[in-house]
Amino acid sequence: MKTMKMINLLLAVVFIAFNATAQDSLQKSNEEKYRFTVTHDNPATPVKSQSKSGTCWSFAATSFVESELIRLGAGETDLSEMYFVNLAYRDKADRYIRYHGQSNYGPGGQAHDVMNVIRKHGFVTEKEYPGLLAGEESHNHSELHAVLKGFLEAVLSSKSGKLSQVWKNAYGAILDTYLGPLPIQENNTDKKNARLDKKSGFNPDDYVELTSYLHHPFYTWINLEIPDNWTYDLYYNIPLEELMAVMTGALENGFTVCWDGDVSDKGFSHANSVAILPEKDTASLDASLKEKWEKLSEKDKMAELYKFEKPGKEKAISPEMRQDAFDSHLATDDHLMHFTGIALDQNGTRYFITKNSWGANSNKTGGYLNISESYARMNTIAIMIHKDALPDFLKKKIANK
Repeated sequence: MKTMKMINLLLAVVFIAFNATAQDSLQKSNEEKYRFTVTHDNPATPVKSQSKSGTCWSFAATSFVESELIRLGAGETDLSEMYFVNLAYRDKADRYIRYHGQSNYGPGGQAHDVMNVIRKHGFVTEKEYPGLLAGEESHNHSELHAVLKGFLEAVLSSKSGKLSQVWKNAYGAILDTYLGPLPIQENNTDKKNARLDKKSGFNPDDYVELTSYLHHPFYTWINLEIPDNWTYDLYYNIPLEELMAVMTGALENGFTVCWDGDVSDKGFSHANSVAILPEKDTASLDASLKEKWEKLSEKDKMAELYKFEKPGKEKAISPEMRQDAFDSHLATDDHLMHFTGIALDQNGTRYFITKNSWGANSNKTGGYLNISESYARMNTIAIMIHKDALPDFLKKKIANK
């Protein structure tokens, strides 16, 4: 009997200790995880996947236009991304040939490419033009782009002494073979699809692209030196603080933002649903922990900073740091996405709620991620917003240029 009492006592002690450890672990886990409070959440259409295509520019800008249609009272519309891709590819080829193969010809692009197509040809729905051949469920443009580029090189290398009169028709036939024929004949596009623009209240001329770099004067229109700006469209250059204020103000006032930026940074983790620029808060460490941190190798420090386990201190990004990243090609126009709202982590740090185009099943948050303000300060290349989202002083400056 005495032995049984001892066993029961030991089991009770073990249970209490185990339970306390489990509670501590759970509390620690809850403390470490990112916990976000959404402060502003603007309407957006469902997440799509660009799959194996370099068409993030079309997916991001199309998503942005769809949100604008909702904001303008036209309701939710599922627009065709591949309609914009097909028609932009035609303009890109024409420019490539005119420049004797010396202009950029790649699958990438910018938000204004979608607006340029809408301006000339309007838009159509996904149902009208899915851009997929029968039986296909996802986009894969690796062969398409190689065939298109090879065709153009053959046109340029022709030894006949002049360009063929039918190369554009042949080029268009390749596009229509891979993406499907356009829903209406191209020469009728202006008449039919422009009506959809007027009915919706959408006007591509109501939108402006902004950037912020020191090698150009502020409050001027600039030709931003990024390869995917193959049309040489102009961006309005403003100070970094104003650019950040414009993004935040737009999202707080019911607008969304089409974002172009760098996602090659170590702090970008779509899988973990965050993009961050962490910095060790050594000031808050006691002497022994600070000493341990300083003894770590650079590799171990990076591994510690980029665990993506909990929010921490973020780097303070100056315009000069941002400029250096751009000049050294550390920050390039990798990817376009769609900012739809604002969230705060448990430390009060602001993040931009970001709709990606890698599919709803690409991470645990339905294809969305949260981009920290510091990350955006460093890695934003340019944005597109509605002119009404601009503060009055900036709207006046742009109108006077």
